[in-house]
Amino acid sequence: MSTTTEQPPLRSDVLEGPAPAAGDAPAAAPPKAPRRASRSMYQKHAKVYPKAVHGTFRSIKWAALTVLLAIYYVLPWVRWDRGPNAPDQAVLLDLANRRFYLFFVELWPQQIYYLTGALILAALGLFLATSLAGRVWCGYACPQTVWTDLYVWVERLVEGDRGERIRLDQGPWTARKAGRKVLKNLIWLLIALATGGAWIFYFTDAPTLLGEMLRFEVSSTVLGFIGLFTATTYLLAGFAREQVCTYMCPWPRFQSAMIDEDSLIVTYQDWRGEGRSLLRKSQSWEERRAEGLGDCIDCFNCVQVCPAGIDIRDGLQMQCIGCGLCIDACDEIMTKVGRPAGLITFDTQTNQVAVATGGKPVPFRLLRPRTILYTLMMLVIAGGIGVGLLLKPGLDISVLRDRAPLFVALSDGSVRNAYTFKISNMTRDPRAYTLAVSGVAGASLSVAGDGQDEQAGTQRLTADPDMVATYRIFVTAPRTGLQGASQPLTFRLTSADGEVATYDSVFMGPAN
Repeated sequence: MSTTTEQPPLRSDVLEGPAPAAGDAPAAAPPKAPRRASRSMYQKHAKVYPKAVHGTFRSIKWAALTVLLAIYYVLPWVRWDRGPNAPDQAVLLDLANRRFYLFFVELWPQQIYYLTGALILAALGLFLATSLAGRVWCGYACPQTVWTDLYVWVERLVEGDRGERIRLDQGPWTARKAGRKVLKNLIWLLIALATGGAWIFYFTDAPTLLGEMLRFEVSSTVLGFIGLFTATTYLLAGFAREQVCTYMCPWPRFQSAMIDEDSLIVTYQDWRGEGRSLLRKSQSWEERRAEGLGDCIDCFNCVQVCPAGIDIRDGLQMQCIGCGLCIDACDEIMTKVGRPAGLITFDTQTNQVAVATGGKPVPFRLLRPRTILYTLMMLVIAGGIGVGLLLKPGLDISVLRDRAPLFVALSDGSVRNAYTFKISNMTRDPRAYTLAVSGVAGASLSVAGDGQDEQAGTQRLTADPDMVATYRIFVTAPRTGLQGASQPLTFRLTSADGEVATYDSVFMGPAN
């Protein structure tokens, strides 16, 4: 049964005839045609009722759904020992304290480039997967697909399979219908609430937040985000469904640039299936061949199981998510009617053309220029991220020079500049450091506060573990040592264990 309906052809309301000759009396006005009902320029959305199906690809989807949901709900509860005074949640996006914890990796705000690299790596992985097997990500691992599958399963469990759901929706409202609808939406809301609650656990300590929830002590911010994610999950997975994949997601528009003639995509073997016709009980396959008919018996099972409601026999379409459920449905029918499976299958355009023209099957080419290029790019980026994490420093500094005033001329003729100096101690131990400057002849340092006004060539600074220590530093230089109104100045901070961090700034003075 098709999920789309054809609009009747438009008819003209005006009958054309010969124009009246010059001088003729005006003809009587023709009777007014009945007013035509207004027509929409857009086709009304037809709800998709996916039918249950069993087979290889359905089993793969169930396995992917189970694993991905288990990871999503369990991961916030996995512990990771980082030592004293450190959170022990394995994956924690601690926005309040500006830290990202991913197992053994701890990222500070200034190391956001690692996240950029991870996003680029994920994009390249998506490009590679699409070039190999079309929208395989969309069909099996996309969160919208996973939660929609779960919601459809609940709907089928409560309201029945496709035919029963259609009859229920088209029938009058009864106590039985209302009860099923209420039960279904209640389960959907509980799943959405669990989804929103689990997402919040990634941003704060999960056991602590759960305890606050049980004591009704959560903040309005937490409640607001839980409500937001609950509402979006409920609406997108329960009602929008395939419309998200078709209209909201940009990937259907990109996939044509990612796939080529050697990509594995869901394909209807039209050379074998056309022409389509219902199979009569008394009709043999030899008789069908004599009549020019193919293996497709036009049962519409492939359409009825499609979560996007499309007919794959019309060719590759933007809405197709490459889940392969139509393959399971078709294979089941082909087995029942005694024909070989594979009328709908994952195939390449190259092989389909070769087989259709009577040639030999063309094996799938895994190594192609684009797949090699994507793989090499992923290896380079992943290698760069890995090396960066292995060599990730435990020390970082930032320096901000005062702009008002640009400099201060002291009574002895020397010139002083002031700087705000910040030390990021990215370790779990307190650290002591030695600060020195270079680039300006005769420059000396002093630290404001705590009575430290003594000028010297170096200064000793400290920073608490996993903290940012802020100091106000004065750099003083004799005017005779200045070479212009501005000249480079380099700060060099050395930790007790020999780790060095440098920062390039400038020293301002009067123009000579």
